[in-house]
Amino acid sequence: MKIFGIDPGSERTGYGCIDTDGSRHRLVICGALTAPAHTLFPDRLLLIHAGLTALLAEHRPDCVAIENVFHAKNVRSALKLGHARGVALLAASQAGVAVIEYAPAEIKRAVVGFGRAEKHQIGQMIKLLLGLESVPTPHDAADALAVAVCHVHSSHGAVANAIRSDAQLRGRSPAMPRSWRAYRP
Repeated sequence: MKIFGIDPGSERTGYGCIDTDGSRHRLVICGALTAPAHTLFPDRLLLIHAGLTALLAEHRPDCVAIENVFHAKNVRSALKLGHARGVALLAASQAGVAVIEYAPAEIKRAVVGFGRAEKHQIGQMIKLLLGLESVPTPHDAADALAVAVCHVHSSHGAVANAIRSDAQLRGRSPAMPRSWRAYRP
């Protein structure tokens, strides 16, 4: 199953796509969409939309996970971030894939185990979880990958069940590890 994560931002929008079987994750692509320094805001939004539309068409994910807005330094920043999120949501909707939103603390908890984790901690955990040689850069790309990994970890077996159902339809029965949540003494 392919999951495409988006970390929206008006200056830089991070993206990352992983392929997962529910327990092991593999990096497909990651990066960030940025505009030149003096680009007008509407043109930045157009760049974000066009870039995400092209990436979603190329990689054809099964779903898109996106970071939800929780606060910003000031109202102007919050509004700009809201516009960038809206453009990202539009691109995902136009691609015809399911969109799931996660709060920043939920993403940090799912990836690092602590809801107030720092950027470098998220990057290091993404490096470990995906078996990468180095931390993805820029940090927006690592954050986007964290959103995708969060979706796998917090879907409470939905991803594993979907993979299991798909394999059964194809006549295979994969050995999916059971979650500790399923243990009953």
